[in-house]
This record gives sequence, structure tokens and C-alpha cells, in this order.
Amino acid sequence: MATRTDAPTRREQILKEAARLFAERGFHGVGVDEIGAAVGISGPGLYRHFAGKDAMLAELLVGISGQLLTGAKRRLAEAGDGAPEAVLDSLIEGHIDFALDDRPLITLHDRELDRLRDSDRKLVRQLQRQYVELWVGVVREVYPSLAEPAARAAVHAVFGLLNSTPHLGRPSRAATAGLLHRMARGAFAAAGGACA
Repeated sequence: MATRTDAPTRREQILKEAARLFAERGFHGVGVDEIGAAVGISGPGLYRHFAGKDAMLAELLVGISGQLLTGAKRRLAEAGDGAPEAVLDSLIEGHIDFALDDRPLITLHDRELDRLRDSDRKLVRQLQRQYVELWVGVVREVYPSLAEPAARAAVHAVFGLLNSTPHLGRPSRAATAGLLHRMARGAFAAAGGACA
């Protein structure tokens, strides 16, 4: 994800608090008044920014899927003709940043994706497929003996590993990032070695 130095907008503050509250208590367990109170405005004041809770949920889940894909494409573009191993490391680092910094969104996705309108859910899935396929291409460059279905399975398995962060408590960020990176590379190496 791109690093921002400016203050978050009111809309971004609302989304961050909505994600936290939805992840803690579930979508239906949170009212607009609670979201508003978390950012210092009245519940009805939220309607100046969003049509309702459904719109917030859609923006959160579609938004993060789009951000992951955009960030991965940017990392690939920045790598240019760089070594495939370095590109894979960069993709892993980007996903680890998401997994450590946006943990409520992982919980929210797991619990609430089915609450999205069909069109929004299809868009999330489409963005996710593109993100997976981008990774599959890089993994197969690093491990050419890995068939496409096996590479795809390995990518999904690594995502499962990296997206386990909501269950980790509050460990040291640097130590956790290093551990997750080593484990992700180890999983890809094991998958690639099994096919060698």
C-alpha cells in the first residue's frame, strides 16, 4: 500500500472505524450512531458521506480488493525486468503490509462478504481473481516446474497463511512481518520443490 503522510479524510476515518466495529461486533451488531460517535459526528451525519451501512461495507470490501490489485501491479511495474525472486519478495511484502495494517478488513471479508449486493460481490471476486493470477505468473517465473493449478493452489495457501493475522494478538510488527515473509517463501519453495 502507498504510504500517506497527510491526515485521513473524514470519509476515510468513517471507513476505518466502520471496519473496526463491523469486525468486532458484526455488520448487524453496529448502528450508524455508533460509527458516527467513533469519529465524532452524529449518526445521521454519516449520510452526508455514505448512503448507509451497506454502502460502507461495499466500499470497504471492493476498495481493499482494488487496492491490493493496484498495489501489486505497481510493484510489478517498479520491478521492471528485475529478478523474479525480488518481485515475489515485493509482492509478499505488500500483502504482509495489508495483513498487518488492515486486519479488521480480513475479518470483515471472512464474515460479511455474502452481505454485499451481487454486483459488488462479483466485483470483489473479479478483483481477487486478477490479484491471484498476477501472483501465479510471478510464482511460476520463480518456480518454472510448478504447473499453473499447483501455483494457484500455493498462492491461495500463502494468502491463507498471511491473512491469519487477526488471530495473532498484538505481536511485534517487525518480527511478525519477518516471520510471515519467511513462512510464505518457505511455502512457495516447498510447493516448487515438490514438483522439481
